[in-house]
Amino acid sequence: MKVLNNKIALNDFFARLAESRQRILMLDYDGTLAPFKTKRDEAVPYKGVEELLNAIMETQLCRVVLVSGRWTKDLLKLIHLNRRPEIWGSHGWERMLPDSSCRIAAIPEHALKALTCAEDWLQQEGLYELCEPKPACVALHWRGLGQRRIELIKEKVKDNWFLIPHSNHLELKEFDGGFEFRIPGKNKGDAVRQILSESDADCAAAYLGDDTTDEDAFHELEGKGLRILVRRELRSTSADIWLVPPEELLLFLGDWRDACKV
Repeated sequence: MKVLNNKIALNDFFARLAESRQRILMLDYDGTLAPFKTKRDEAVPYKGVEELLNAIMETQLCRVVLVSGRWTKDLLKLIHLNRRPEIWGSHGWERMLPDSSCRIAAIPEHALKALTCAEDWLQQEGLYELCEPKPACVALHWRGLGQRRIELIKEKVKDNWFLIPHSNHLELKEFDGGFEFRIPGKNKGDAVRQILSESDADCAAAYLGDDTTDEDAFHELEGKGLRILVRRELRSTSADIWLVPPEELLLFLGDWRDACKV
């Protein structure tokens, strides 16, 4: 565990967490709670994560929220908790509450048309077998491929994606393991902003994430909570703390559980 922000004292945060009336634990999934897998349907949480999250939720003194780029329905197949947490999926376009009610934010017709054109182009280029369609996005995954093929895919997409009809209505975002053709307007920071707006200003909050897509959440949480980078190797980040999974992740979740018992 390494402190990246010298203004942060982790012991002070946990002391505040123990005394707080409201606690919010926001968690990315892939790369944070679960290791990356070439077969995405095999990306189950690190051993011990589900048990600790169950213990945290059983205190009923903490709001646990998963914030993921995954489609919510796919995430539910991978993590199994005794109580259903709140889930924000598809980078904030979907919201599922603990009672299983779910909504998807309205997506403009022109943006949906652009996304369909992107899928058609990926199909024509022989890349659709690597794709994961989601609400408001199609992800192109290259994890597990040879480096030469990855470089060819990157070159093809970067050089040609603007030729896709209506591509000006999309964003091309690179993430750890691929590209996303994404409808703009929502990101993980929007989810964090909404979650915080529903809580007291003095709530004790933290967000754990690994990828560059989590930086939007980190920026939104600046000065409002603890920002934690969870990954094997340190990268440029605005996070306050760096944890190496799974050992340091489990220690952090254990400390959070203990604070919620006070």
